[in-house]
Amino acid sequence: MKITHLKINHLVNPLGNALPAPRVSYIVEETDGIRQECARFEAALDEAFTEPVFDSGWQKDIDSTAYPLPFKPEPCTRYYWRVSVKADNGDSAVSDPAWFETPKEDAWQADWITPDCPKELQVVLYRDIQVDSSAHGGVKQARMYMTGLGVYELMINGEKAGDECLLPGFVPYDCYIPFQTFEVELKEGENRIEIVLGDGWYKGRFGLRKHYEVYGDRLAAIGELHIRYADGTEETVCTDTKWHARPSYIVRSGIYPGEFQDMTADVSREIPVKVFDLDKGKLTPRRNPRLRIQETIKPVEVIRTPKGETVLDMGQNMVGWFGFHSKLPAGAHAAFEAGEILQEGNFYRDNLRTAEARFDYVSDGVERDVRQHFTFYGFRYLKVTGWPEPLDPSDFTGFVIYSDIEETGFIETSEPLVNKLFVNAKWGQKGNFLDVPTDCPQRDERCGWTGDAQVFSGTALFNTDAAAFYLKYGYDISCEQVKYDGGVPDTVPIAGNEPTVSTAWGEAATIIPWNVYLATGDAGVLEDRFDSMKGWVDYIKREDDKYGAKRLWQTGFHYGDWLALDGAVQGGVFGRTDPYFIASAYYYYSTRIVQQAAGVLGRMEDRVRYGRLADEIRQAFFQEYYSPNGRLCVDTMTAYTVVLYMGLVPQGALPLVREGLLEKLRKNRYHLETGFVGTPYLCRVLSENGMNDLAYHLLMEKGYPGWLYEVLMGATTVWERWNSVLPDGKISGIEMNSLNHYAYGSIVEWMYRNMIGIRPLARAYMRDDFTNEPWMLKESAGYRKFRIAPEPNWRLAWAKGDYRSACGNIHSEWKIEDGGKKLYFCIGVPFGAECELVLPDARVDAVEVNAKTGGGVSRIRQDGTKVRMSLLAGNYEFSYEPTVPYRKIYNLDSSMEELLACESTKRVLEEDFFSVHGALPFFKELYTLRETLNSPFLNLPYDVQEKMDKKLRE
Repeated sequence: MKITHLKINHLVNPLGNALPAPRVSYIVEETDGIRQECARFEAALDEAFTEPVFDSGWQKDIDSTAYPLPFKPEPCTRYYWRVSVKADNGDSAVSDPAWFETPKEDAWQADWITPDCPKELQVVLYRDIQVDSSAHGGVKQARMYMTGLGVYELMINGEKAGDECLLPGFVPYDCYIPFQTFEVELKEGENRIEIVLGDGWYKGRFGLRKHYEVYGDRLAAIGELHIRYADGTEETVCTDTKWHARPSYIVRSGIYPGEFQDMTADVSREIPVKVFDLDKGKLTPRRNPRLRIQETIKPVEVIRTPKGETVLDMGQNMVGWFGFHSKLPAGAHAAFEAGEILQEGNFYRDNLRTAEARFDYVSDGVERDVRQHFTFYGFRYLKVTGWPEPLDPSDFTGFVIYSDIEETGFIETSEPLVNKLFVNAKWGQKGNFLDVPTDCPQRDERCGWTGDAQVFSGTALFNTDAAAFYLKYGYDISCEQVKYDGGVPDTVPIAGNEPTVSTAWGEAATIIPWNVYLATGDAGVLEDRFDSMKGWVDYIKREDDKYGAKRLWQTGFHYGDWLALDGAVQGGVFGRTDPYFIASAYYYYSTRIVQQAAGVLGRMEDRVRYGRLADEIRQAFFQEYYSPNGRLCVDTMTAYTVVLYMGLVPQGALPLVREGLLEKLRKNRYHLETGFVGTPYLCRVLSENGMNDLAYHLLMEKGYPGWLYEVLMGATTVWERWNSVLPDGKISGIEMNSLNHYAYGSIVEWMYRNMIGIRPLARAYMRDDFTNEPWMLKESAGYRKFRIAPEPNWRLAWAKGDYRSACGNIHSEWKIEDGGKKLYFCIGVPFGAECELVLPDARVDAVEVNAKTGGGVSRIRQDGTKVRMSLLAGNYEFSYEPTVPYRKIYNLDSSMEELLACESTKRVLEEDFFSVHGALPFFKELYTLRETLNSPFLNLPYDVQEKMDKKLRE
């Protein structure tokens, strides 16, 4: 037995983080035990646990997914903790120690300081201090509590403190300013403390409106160095007017412009500092996970373009920095420009719009490793000028930067293109999880768009443990909501933009916390964000009440189904689905989530209140958007998808709504036309409403619009538009065209939930699987109880995946064998969990079970065409002959092209169609057989079509 993944508030060994209502979690692995019998939590002031602080003793009710810290920690203190577990089979283990260190809480003695020079000058603040450690028995501990504006790096005796980038991160600085805690090492005698400052998000140009100095106009820093000696003596060194400043080698920097380092610059000039009047009350301990270099990659090629340019190809659209080993002579000026794509073989960067994305380096002749400090780039290609030939790609390295989001999920299939799509979506997440969930990392935007964040959150939480990342972002959202009386702006932080409060974007306040809760089982997440969740719903209700309390949201501007392909203007950004329809649907959806969250938290008054409101919205929605016989009046692919996903279908209307969606797909020749609202749910709705084959069809589409189209076009991330790059390799436009934009990567959530079938039992939408009727939250989140309901399809020979849940690793694998006549499944259930397995197209008496390890199979029952059973922790194999063959099925909705390509179906056409009607002049291979048979020239009777359909299926 082994105890792993010890975390507190979903962070590993956090140093100086705010930890509201601390909860610890852990995972038990490598045991044949089924469940935890009891556990013990211990905390101490030392790693050897000789200075104990708390010992729970052996308890039966310690929850491994969220155990409330059973003591109140003191500030400025490091605590070590460990967990011991006993399993039901007698196995036991003690974890390795983990730790957390609390930040300072007392009033700041230090002052904000700023250089007394023109505000444009980039500077380094510094101070020399004397440490007489020998007189006090040595330094026991040294901590620097500090922050800098805009971005900073702390240097101690010429070495960078810590491994983080772009501190203090991207936050709404007008609401709060996070400070960091550094564990520093000091030497005997003189020590130099330096704070290198850059403009960053705070002061530099940032935002959609080309703002400068969004939050402030001066570089500044505040810090306290706390030194504790072995004899108990303490010393504090504060930022004040005893500090000095000097010019920086980094002469210019910015998020959009890039960076200019001039190593020949005169940095010897001393600049006085002055106290700066900034509100110390805004200083709060950091909330974000660490932001740092997570991976490195090497260039794959040096390209000489037709224009004679020298271009480095990193082989991957990545986000972060690049570094190189410089042997450049003194005065040499090397320049680099970042771009995402080549055009006609040449370097291209017009889709970055006004973001210069440059790096300039002027050498002083000293051989050194060079990197950036106060910017970041989204790029695959680097145009290099001023570098002596020949350029050696081994001198260069790409530094991939993103927040600490530990990978938890992986999927692989028999189709390499699908595997590449999955990897591309992961790279899109990495590139856009840079302290906030950004929309794009390369152009003059890089904002925390709330709509993109919420639609991708389900995927993100399968791919990674992003709980702490989203907790920080949720705090940012709640801060910005104060300005709009609960409304959620479209970008968080606002950062000088002119925000809109729009449906689907504002749902970041409700959907993201709920998804985090489902993934982690940590009700503290909901407690932390509940006021924000209510604030959003209450905001919508007030807008509703202003205009008659119709229990619909039919006012204001909304983005609607952004970038959908069914809009009135070809190539436009607005889809055809009524934005007020979408707003009203989300009004219901968010209200139901708040109702469920209230139930989890035991807030019965809120549960009743929001439950009643949700019922009123639902009824008003039915009256407004359905005909009396149950037909949906908004006839778009997204509209059908939304109501099916959100449980907004009247009793008895489900067949009509399903048929409506199917008909939209038929008319669009089985191509999607959905945007940011409809696409994340479309394949899930198809799979869960009897159209699983179409979900796979959309996934496997290799033409435009389709996910595999961009893979075949060489994409290494996910695009913003379905046709960001045209078939001839030309970029489709530059106004709004990111090649690293993760929203459509949300198809990966369908892969986890439907393809391999891993789902939490507590759902964000209130709909029963089979009856479409609303139901209340009954099961636990956090995968203590979960469902595996794989939905194989003949288009893939096999698929498998792993997801390291809050309880441990879940494995799901399936294969189609013997020409579709046999299905094989391999299932892994983690320690302490229980799985409801749902096998498709199965009979109880035909399923062969092999319990390789574990607690066995129970409660097996037939449920229509499915077999349901309960599995305890362990590994299992199942095989059976499905009730229907898992092979390609032809029917009237098959295209004429594919029917003619198959010998058996071609024979049916020749016997029943061409022999009677001949080769018709209107015939087109792209038409489906149904369209052809229903043409005005033929209009064959229904019974004739049904007979042909039956023969094709056979």
